[in-house]
Amino acid sequence: NVVNPDDVVAEHGADALRLHEMFLGPIEMHKPWNTKGIEGVSKFLRKLWRLYHEGDEVAVSEDGPNKAELKTLHKTIQKISEDLERFSFNTPVSALMVAVNELTELKCNKRSILEPLTVLLSCHAPHIAEELWSRLGNDTSISEVDWPVADEKHLKDDNVNYPISFNGKTRFQLELPADMGKDQVEKEVLSHAMAEKWLEGKPPKKVIVVPGRIVNVVV
Repeated sequence: NVVNPDDVVAEHGADALRLHEMFLGPIEMHKPWNTKGIEGVSKFLRKLWRLYHEGDEVAVSEDGPNKAELKTLHKTIQKISEDLERFSFNTPVSALMVAVNELTELKCNKRSILEPLTVLLSCHAPHIAEELWSRLGNDTSISEVDWPVADEKHLKDDNVNYPISFNGKTRFQLELPADMGKDQVEKEVLSHAMAEKWLEGKPPKKVIVVPGRIVNVVV
């Protein structure tokens, strides 16, 4: 049985076919060509399109981005940039899907986020990226735009969710500021109501704090 690519392009578009082929797996691996799953990629592109539009009209805000939106954008820039450097072309598709889902949940339609997102898309879906770039009011081709650079300050978490272990067994989770020092982390853990339960009134023999990772209390 033969599937004519022209028929796939007519139904789903050239970018959907291109994305689907790259999404099948690493380029160096043998993959049987089929169109199973292309509908999912097509739905992703429609969801992406809706970020920029309200109905048929472009609806992009000039408001400044918030912390969550910046984190999603710069996390995606970092991921896709690193993957392309390794000639990994399937994993950026996943990263774009995650970014679009997160930005949709955030109801983000801000130019400062969507313009660099369009550039990230351009390698994998050049036709829709070029169209979106034009609709955003740009006169030049998106192929002439500099690649966005991830800013480390937007990738840091404000809080860390510490697994709290007693004698090596995790008993509860505790969210604490990422910049909190070891002594303060220990103090916060030992004063927690759940810690009192597992200590059973006994003083701990040792408290091991790995900043940003885990706390283990030896009883």
